Amino acid sequence: MATTIAASVISFNPKQVTARLLKVLPERARDVLTNRFGMGKETKRQTLDSIGKRYHITRERVRQIENYAIASIRKSDAYKKEKPVFTELEKVLHEFGGLAGEEAFLSHLAKDVAVRNHVHFLLSLGEQFKKTKEDDHLKHRWHMDDKLANKVHDALRKLYDSLTDKDLVSELDIIAQFLTHIEDLEEHFKQEHIVKRWLALSKKIGKNPLGEWGLVSSPHVKMKGVRDYAFLVIRKHGSPIHFTEVACAIEKMFGRKAHVATTHNELIKDKRFVLVGRGLYALAEWGYMSGVVHDVIAKVLEKHGPLTKKEIFEKVLKERYVKENTISVNLQNKKFFKKDKEGKYSAVK
Repeated sequence: MATTIAASVISFNPKQVTARLLKVLPERARDVLTNRFGMGKETKRQTLDSIGKRYHITRERVRQIENYAIASIRKSDAYKKEKPVFTELEKVLHEFGGLAGEEAFLSHLAKDVAVRNHVHFLLSLGEQFKKTKEDDHLKHRWHMDDKLANKVHDALRKLYDSLTDKDLVSELDIIAQFLTHIEDLEEHFKQEHIVKRWLALSKKIGKNPLGEWGLVSSPHVKMKGVRDYAFLVIRKHGSPIHFTEVACAIEKMFGRKAHVATTHNELIKDKRFVLVGRGLYALAEWGYMSGVVHDVIAKVLEKHGPLTKKEIFEKVLKERYVKENTISVNLQNKKFFKKDKEGKYSAVK
């Protein structure tokens, strides 16, 4: 069966290269590397413990054999003969961004999982390639230049520190923000697709289904329920929208079933949303006042002082999609409002 290789990215066959390199090893050392990197019939990478149990040796002894095997290959003539392969990988890694997430880079090089394992072995074998294991902030990654890697790591952490759970940033803006945190960068690395690959290294910053960036801890990036999807729908709509339309949009945009009644109930309970008319919801961040109509009237009067009915209509209608008659009916409630001799209304204290 033909091997699926990203021929446009690399010119060599990783399986053939590793086969030539492994030939220099004794059988057990070759078997350890084959299983550690998933280069045999079984593509799942085996642990030190599982290999140790097979040979009835400790995991530490397996580690020693693995290190010995890699050192032996590096000293061999076979390794020297494969120098063009490692030079080509250097070039591809540089073009990819110089610092690459392991999973993303391997997927870039090969579609087939088995082939990726062979490429992973070659990266581990090449002395010019350095792997940094994942931590709380960043994923597994490969690089050649420590200075570049440190610059990107620092910039990603600074970008994270500058964001809050409320922030949602467009892709162009997040790229621009990232670049403000990094200095003396080669023009090649300032390309949009490379910066996006660097952003993808972060475990703290992510992108929602609408392509907006923010903290992965934010409900606007990692949605957990109907209300989070509703927020994105209303935000994208840009103006008040009926909850029935919100429910339909959730299903259309995200492929997630949202019952109309459930959507209405979720919006009512969440302070991110403001009911501004009969079934019409807006986002609180747009500046709409919360509360029912008489609450809005009271807040308007508190802010502006006594107003005529016409002035109240004008200001309340900016906050609520209601009829003037509804406002009039609320103004007649003497429990909340009073009218002076000049025909101006004020709130009852």
